[in-house]
Amino acid sequence: MDLITSDKSISTEVSSFIQRRMRNVSDPLRTAALEHFQQLGLPLKHEEYKYTPLTRQLEKNFTFQQVATAPVLKDLKEFLIPNLDANILVFYNGVFSNELSEVRSPASQLSIQSLEDALTSKNITATEHFSQHLNFKADAFAAWNTADWKAGLFVHVPDNAVVDKPVVIHYINDASSGEVIAINRNLIVMGVNSQATIVEKFNSAGAGNHFSNLVNEVSVGDNARMDYYSIQNDKGNRYQFTHTEIHQKNASRVNTYSFNLQGAILRTNLNLIIDGEGIESHMYGLYLLTGNTLADNHTVVDHKKPNSLTNELYKGIMDENSKGVFNGKIFVRPQAQKTNAFQANRNILLSDRATVNTKPQLEIWADDVKCSHGCTTGQLDEEALFYLRTRGIHKDAARAMMLYAFAGEITEKIPHDGIRDYIDVAIGERLQRNF
Repeated sequence: MDLITSDKSISTEVSSFIQRRMRNVSDPLRTAALEHFQQLGLPLKHEEYKYTPLTRQLEKNFTFQQVATAPVLKDLKEFLIPNLDANILVFYNGVFSNELSEVRSPASQLSIQSLEDALTSKNITATEHFSQHLNFKADAFAAWNTADWKAGLFVHVPDNAVVDKPVVIHYINDASSGEVIAINRNLIVMGVNSQATIVEKFNSAGAGNHFSNLVNEVSVGDNARMDYYSIQNDKGNRYQFTHTEIHQKNASRVNTYSFNLQGAILRTNLNLIIDGEGIESHMYGLYLLTGNTLADNHTVVDHKKPNSLTNELYKGIMDENSKGVFNGKIFVRPQAQKTNAFQANRNILLSDRATVNTKPQLEIWADDVKCSHGCTTGQLDEEALFYLRTRGIHKDAARAMMLYAFAGEITEKIPHDGIRDYIDVAIGERLQRNF
């Protein structure tokens, strides 16, 4: 086990912050999580956070004394995905907003309620799946979330239901009056033979710093399909920890799409538990970083049963002082024979000051498998750039074209036209403005 060195000062401060918010709360799970957080402390010198000084940045940029109260958000339009007919769910400074949210799909397709209400009323489906797969003992930030989450959703797609409209969850932080700390927890359960598209979108307003600690637990039933998107196109003052744990059963299909376009420090954990046969899953990620942004993507694919396929492709473009981190792990358990698992990470550095740290890993205990992993890091092809310039294309335009083509290998995988169009525009704007 890695030696965990923690920063006791900031850890004590956060522990006090959690305790103040937990007053009059009697929940054995929350209490156990707080105790474990106090034992762990926030990571300072730990292999999993080797290149991501999130603890130091929290200590430097947050007081954990008083959380800002935001003005009422009257117009959601600037944060929406244009022309997308979707179910809209809004968290504003960590609080769920009924006024800004709208569920358009019928109840026969989709059930959404407060996670706290679902657990308090002992909803059978919610209590059966809540905190069953996330190991909060493995990460101090996950323990923090388990002890301290204040608002969350229970999203349930019944057996045999096909949700006809995407479910878009907006996380909007308004730091115009001071720092914001938002701790949210969601539980998503996909029934047998069900289908749904889930989109998470992160935005902010105001010049203050804001920290988000978000945990998603997802259960995907037999023969169910889920497309899951995480779109981070925030301002440069977001500090974020996100952990999404997806548990898959027999013959299920999951496609994940992760986009990191802007922020201060973005730490994203995405874990797939392949706990059935005949499963197929694809994980796609793209990070376009500039300024001082740091994006750290940690992925885990854990093959526990035989006869499944997973494929992972993450790509990154780093400019100026930005930093990318990719750590991908694939586990193939002894009983997971006939597994096909592939992983690739490709990066382009546009500046001498930009860096990327990449670590693809395979741990295989089965002998009848096909597995591979690899990573590449380089610069733009100067010959290809010269070729475009000889055809009368300006250097900046040629550079943007090549970068867009590099990113396009990810965006072309998006099956939903409206979401793909939005991502294409966002990437195009970033490439022209910053690269």
